[in-house]
Amino acid sequence: MHTLRKLLLSTTTALVFLTLSPMQSLAGNARNIIIMIPDGMGLADVTAARTFKHGPNGAPLSFETLQHIGYQRSHSANSLVTDSAAAASAWACGEKFDNNEICYHGDGRPVRPSILELARKMGKATGLVTTDGITEATPAAFAAHAPTRDCRQEIGRQYLETTKVDVLLGGGRSAFTTETSDQGGTKGNLLITARQKGYTVVSDRDELSKAVAGGARKLLGLFQSRGMTPECHRTPENREPSLPEMTAAALALLGKDRDGFFLLVEGALVDKANHRNNYPMQLGEVLAFDEAVAVVKNWLKADRKRKESTLLIVVADHETGGFVVTGPTASLPGPGAPLKTAWIGKGHTAVDTMIWSEGPGSEKLSRAMDNTTVYKVMADALR
Repeated sequence: MHTLRKLLLSTTTALVFLTLSPMQSLAGNARNIIIMIPDGMGLADVTAARTFKHGPNGAPLSFETLQHIGYQRSHSANSLVTDSAAAASAWACGEKFDNNEICYHGDGRPVRPSILELARKMGKATGLVTTDGITEATPAAFAAHAPTRDCRQEIGRQYLETTKVDVLLGGGRSAFTTETSDQGGTKGNLLITARQKGYTVVSDRDELSKAVAGGARKLLGLFQSRGMTPECHRTPENREPSLPEMTAAALALLGKDRDGFFLLVEGALVDKANHRNNYPMQLGEVLAFDEAVAVVKNWLKADRKRKESTLLIVVADHETGGFVVTGPTASLPGPGAPLKTAWIGKGHTAVDTMIWSEGPGSEKLSRAMDNTTVYKVMADALR
């Protein structure tokens, strides 16, 4: 057994003996938890998308209509400027991690069970949806423990064999098929493992629709080798499902579980657009993410009990690029009109990020807080 596997085994063993502190009380009233992450999105991204879609005096975006608004600090354990791994791990486990760590402490300290692991222990279904590779940092933090985000094959193995996530939808096929070891030494064809574990494996929109219609119990959708195609680059011939379509598919399957579910939905390409200082790409990804939020809100509105028992959280892990809207300054642009925009750079920033939420426990998110508080609120809300 190589070193990483031994370390992971010790971490897993430690989890068994951890007892839940009062802040992690499971006495709540959320049957379902849905956390939606527009990776790298700052408040100026929201301003630009809303203004482009509805004009300065128009309607808000879907996530802006959620009942409660707060904001969070995002620093990691070792840096004022976080990366996605440490930020997502803070949400997932309620404690600070170094950049690049996936719910894992390099000094050997045990970690809390992730919110997804808590949900699964309660018998709930679980799902991860992203427009990036499914084993990339943000989804990984909720369903794996690894010393670095680059252990993509090991993260995929844990999804299938350890946390046994029910629905996995995104890009990242290469991490499941490569014969080259990752940094932890894991390699092999994980698609074979997935099928052996009872997963229906799909690779395009039509196959996804058939799997949902057929009532697949466990579903692995891998729609690109790595990240999925940005909205602004998609053509009518593109066979990848959109983020709203993947979100609807996950809800259709997970919503059947009598004990409820935990679902993460990530609009990952907002971050990549800001890294590239690409405004058309950013705009398309923020609006697609907002459509995914609308899918969730419509699903909730369809059933009063469902709405009353679901905690919905929309929160960005960090801001990227220092994006700002600078004009026009001599007029009010109508919907679809061009805006003047700028970035200060191409990396992450330390700016606080917004939190929109509604449902059981969401009132606790309507203030200034540290990102680790999001975990505490989710854990308290579970029932």
